[in-house]
Amino acid sequence: MLEAPVFAIVAGETSGDLLGADLIQGLKKQYPNAIFEGIGGPRMQSQGFNSLFEMERLSVMGLWEPLKRLPELLSIRRSIIKRYSSQKPVVFIGIDSPDFNAKIEQKLNAVGVKTVHYVSPSVWAWRQGRIKNIKRSVDLMLTLLPFEAEFYHQHQVPVCYVGHPLAKQFPKQPNTSQARQALGLELNRPTVCIMPGSRSAEVELMAELLLDSAAKASQDLGVELQLVMPAANQSRYDQLKKILDTRSDRVILLKQQSHLAMEAADAVLLTSGTTALEAMLLKKPMVVGYRMNALSFKVLFPLIKTAYVSLPNLLANQALVPELIQDKATIETLSAEVVNLFKVDSAELVEQFDELHQQLSLDSATLATAAISQLIASK
Repeated sequence: MLEAPVFAIVAGETSGDLLGADLIQGLKKQYPNAIFEGIGGPRMQSQGFNSLFEMERLSVMGLWEPLKRLPELLSIRRSIIKRYSSQKPVVFIGIDSPDFNAKIEQKLNAVGVKTVHYVSPSVWAWRQGRIKNIKRSVDLMLTLLPFEAEFYHQHQVPVCYVGHPLAKQFPKQPNTSQARQALGLELNRPTVCIMPGSRSAEVELMAELLLDSAAKASQDLGVELQLVMPAANQSRYDQLKKILDTRSDRVILLKQQSHLAMEAADAVLLTSGTTALEAMLLKKPMVVGYRMNALSFKVLFPLIKTAYVSLPNLLANQALVPELIQDKATIETLSAEVVNLFKVDSAELVEQFDELHQQLSLDSATLATAAISQLIASK
């Protein structure tokens, strides 16, 4: 009997956990007796994945914040490299988290392990010199966005555009009333979904800013907005509950259920990231805000080479949704944009979102599995 192939996968945050679970489902069809292990979250674990460390330990942001946890992060990474250098998997797949996964891919590739990186780092946007290391360390790049694949073609890096798995998971048309009923929300009240981020540092910087902005928007509209706020996981739920316990806001705090919460909303007030893509796929008008540690921002932001930071704007190559970054993200500016969403006709925006949805709506797991299988079969 053939030995079960081992797929080593490392995902570092919630969005990577979603992608990993989808990919494992696809790989299981091709390799039904395979073993999946490494680092992943609850969705990957629900597919039978064995996580050797808590994924939450990798979820850090910014330039300086990871330094506080550097000894732990380096220890985890050394353990992964040591394990898979001696017990070589059929392939190593790093999902996003490029700063953490790059060294693993480099070390494992050097000892003959085939390496895949799923989700292109934003090398096309900033720190383009990273492409040299990617070319040396990664046997296959899987990109979620169409414009990324062309960048890798230009630099002779093997690449496969697989679309975005989330695009297949969302209905073409959201059912707002049904989502509100499922969450026990009032059906006829104007509703805003607040998404403060999936990482502790994001929530610390963004949660109260978004809550204050929603409160001011409600006051300026002269309507008590129905506010719903999903927490990415139990840790974020506990963190957000502590924040809400010190405030007088009437906010419905949920454990996860982010897709349902956004579907139930008229508009989404969110921290930039994958959530913006999810809101777009749900055809929801949105306001994108983002803040990070001031020193991190001062160092990192000048390096960005793109005109936009949110995925809807990057995909369309135009400002479909308002982006308010760092000092521009204030209670006044964010609330004004929320108010504007309730005053303008969103039909044209929804139509543009629908076109982008169709571009991304490929069978990602099947395409990724085929590309990975081809890599495994290659000499």
